[in-house]
Formats: sequence, C-alpha cells, structure tokens
Amino acid sequence: MASICYKSYMKRFFNGLVLFTHTTRALWLGLLQCSGVALLGVHSTGTLADNWPTKPLRFISPYAPGGGNDLLSRLIATSLSPRIGQNVIVENKPGANTIVGTDYVVHAPADGYTYIILTNTVTINPHLYKKLAFDITKDLTPVTQIGTSALIACVHPSLPVTHIKSLIALAKSNPQRLNNGSSGNGSTGHLAGELLAMKTGILITHIPYKGVAPVITDLLGGQIEMSFSPAMSMLPLIHSSRLRAIAVTSPTRLLILPKVESIAETVKGYSAENWYALFTTANTPPDIVERMRQQINAILEEKTIKSSLFEQGLNVKTNNTQQMAKKIAAELSQWSEVIQATGIKAD
Repeated sequence: MASICYKSYMKRFFNGLVLFTHTTRALWLGLLQCSGVALLGVHSTGTLADNWPTKPLRFISPYAPGGGNDLLSRLIATSLSPRIGQNVIVENKPGANTIVGTDYVVHAPADGYTYIILTNTVTINPHLYKKLAFDITKDLTPVTQIGTSALIACVHPSLPVTHIKSLIALAKSNPQRLNNGSSGNGSTGHLAGELLAMKTGILITHIPYKGVAPVITDLLGGQIEMSFSPAMSMLPLIHSSRLRAIAVTSPTRLLILPKVESIAETVKGYSAENWYALFTTANTPPDIVERMRQQINAILEEKTIKSSLFEQGLNVKTNNTQQMAKKIAAELSQWSEVIQATGIKAD
C-alpha cells in the first residue's frame, strides 16, 4: 500500500515537474522572442541610420528646368554629394502647381533617399484643390528651411513703366493692358499680383505656366507684360538689362537691389515674401532627417554658397522640423484668407 502511494506520489511529482518545466520554458521563450524582436527593431533602425546613405539620393524639383527652384536644387545637390559620398540626382517633375512633384515624394519610400525643395506654394494648394491626395502637414516631413526671398515685379523693357506707381497708373488708364505670368495658378507669383490688384483696385490678367522658365521666355519675347517671379531667376536678366525690375514684394528693399523700391513703400501693408524649404517623405527615421538637416545647414554656412545665394536674392535662414511645421501652419491660415477674399480658384 505504501509502495503504491509512493509510486502515485512520484508520478504526480514528475508530471508536475514536466508541466512546470514546459510552462517555464514557454514563458522564457516568449520573453526571449519579445526581447529579440525589440532588439532587432532597435538594431535595424540604428543600422539604417548609421549606414545612411548607401545609394544615391534624389532631389525632386517640382518645376521645369532653369527656374529658381531647379537652380537651388542643383546648387545644394552639387555641394551635398561629396559630403555624403553619394551622387545626388536632381529630377524635374513639374505640373499642377508643384502637386505632381510633391505627390511623387509623398509616395516614395520613407528611407531618407528622396527629397524635394518646396516654397510657400504648399500652403496655398490646400485652399485651391479641395481633393488633394495628400496632406502637407501629415504626409511630408520638413527637414529645414533654406532661406527667404522676395519676388521681383519685372516688366518687359518696352512697357512704359519704371516703378510701381507708374504701373498702377498704366493699369488704371488701360485696364486690359497687363498680363501677369506666373509659375502656375495659385502660385506665389499669381497671389502677389492678385494681392496688388486687390489693394489698389487695378485689373491684372493672370497667365499660368508650368514653371518659371517658360514665364521668362514669354516675358523676354514680349508675349506677356510682367511677372512676379523669384529673385534667383530674375536677377541675371535684370543686371543684363533684358528685363526691368520695378519693385520687390518683401516689406523692405533688397540689399542686392537697393535702388528698387518695395511695393510696401507705395501700397501700405503689402507683403508677399517667398521661402524655400527641404522636405522628405513622412515617417522617415528622425535621426536621418536630423543628419540631413545638419548637412544642409553646414552647406548653407559655407561662405561661397551663402555669397552665391545672396547674389541671387536669397537670404539664408534655416530652422528645424518643428519650427518649419509651425511656420507652415501659420501660412495655411494666412493664404486661406487671401484666397477667399480674391476668389481665386484652381483651373
């Protein structure tokens, strides 16, 4: 009897031990697997950032070749390439007021290899295109602002105006005379003209193009009378007297064009300053975004680069992701008011 009880006890003991061992083993395996996943996750993210970049980067210019955005993209790409040991390829994807190029970057892999230089246009488009396939505040990550620049109101030399007062007088005496060419419907160049018309009561007919380069071509050829376009694109033509600068859209005069008045000197409260900023696809690893920001800022601090940009009318002024996001939010509100007041609509 005692022998049977002993055997029964030992059987229950060993069964319990086996069950305990299996349960404990499963528990430890589960913990190890969870730990392994977490460690692998940290390791993978760290490796992605630590090894970046391992292949060429792409800079998307959402305008046609030859314009200010294209020139700026190529200038930075050329300087960035030797710093990171990889080629930086500039691709032009113009159309729909930067929407084509922006959409391309939005849907690119979030791996830190695709970037785009955008302007204030991204804070204008949401008020013009109600069914955008992306949200600028959610689907792109701002890397850094590059700088700010005034638009320059330029006219064909045959137009009998030399400053903003004479332009306003001409427009009032001949309401159908002025055609303003811009890089696209709803672009900053378009809004700059509409803002002037709204504040002075003149009529300016808007002619949209796909980028600044074709605007310049037609302005030089006399097909249009004027344009509010980036200083980077216009300064060489102004210095060579092929176009005439009559005003700048910044609140004060440009140091590079001290004799050209600001529109605000004649039209109280007028301001339509432009900015350029670098963006990448949303959810790009933050450490890659920060490394790129540091590289861009270092490039912009180089004396030759800063001097070159200054001569082209761009004042270098950088920031970080959070500061740029805040600026975008403020301008989304500002341009909403202007567009509602002027009744501008997308084509």
